Amino acid sequence: MANVVTFQPGGYRFIEHAFQYSGGVAAEPGFAIERVRLARMLPLAEGFDAVEAHLQRLGRPPGAFCACELRSPVQFTDAGFVAFNRIYVQRLESWGIFREEVNPVARSNVCPEIGPPATPSLYAFCYTVPAEAGYARTDFVAAGSGEADGVSGPYAERIIRYGDTSADGLREKARFVLGVMERRMAALGCAWGDVTATQLYTVFDIYPALAEEFVQRGATAPGLTWHYARPPVLGLDVEVDVRGVSRETVQW
Repeated sequence: MANVVTFQPGGYRFIEHAFQYSGGVAAEPGFAIERVRLARMLPLAEGFDAVEAHLQRLGRPPGAFCACELRSPVQFTDAGFVAFNRIYVQRLESWGIFREEVNPVARSNVCPEIGPPATPSLYAFCYTVPAEAGYARTDFVAAGSGEADGVSGPYAERIIRYGDTSADGLREKARFVLGVMERRMAALGCAWGDVTATQLYTVFDIYPALAEEFVQRGATAPGLTWHYARPPVLGLDVEVDVRGVSRETVQW
């Protein structure tokens, strides 16, 4: 069973998962989650500067930062992914968010197949704000997941239908990833009916699985955004993330 912990400085709770990111976050009572998509991706350091400046304008502390969406140039090897994540968490540590190998921030990190950034970059981010009086829903972000079972060990040994991008292989990968989303949402007290956006990341033809795996379970009620991108680690072929947030804007 997922372990859900409250991150009091940020006004949200999170699913413990791995040092690089949590399994998902949900706003605590009295808070809501907002999302900002950058009109132009920013290299990671500049992106974090933009996050900090945005939160300062709102009068929110850095600890309100609760989720982000990254874009990377190419897929990482297992070791390369760990090395990148060690650099990534340094800024979170300076904000007092990442402590003792525990990271409350949810994340997706994918690799655009066409027109990728030259360096890992920030695409979008989420943060908590005080909710308006009477705001009843629970805002949340479930971190992206590819079709790898477990959180440790070589990816090649954990990937569902490794190397199989046939229609059947992609269907099983999609079924697994959507199951992860359902478990993460359940741990946060949410379900498909609470979702305001579902994002799919793959460069393969997953359309044959769309009706059976996505539509029938309610994953596309708010629509489906399909990004022509690969998950972050070599061997992964399908990733999904979901969110249910109160407000979304584009920052120019």
